[in-house]
Amino acid sequence: MGLFTGLLTLPLAPVRGVVAIARVLEREAQRQMSNPATLRDQLAEVQAAYDRGELTEQERDLEQDQLVARLLMAQDRGPS
Repeated sequence: MGLFTGLLTLPLAPVRGVVAIARVLEREAQRQMSNPATLRDQLAEVQAAYDRGELTEQERDLEQDQLVARLLMAQDRGPS
């Protein structure tokens, strides 16, 4: 980046910083959402909520199906 370009785009620096932070947060969220250990913990929490009476059987089944699908996709992708 040249000196003039740098000076002219300086007011946009905060915007570029926010965009960079958003990209890092998105990557981290994706990593956590596809982490097999996290997904297994969430499956256990869904079952515990069902056992406490906080979820109906249909709600439990739906949540478990979604988590298992994410777990299978994460395993198919392999380590990132």
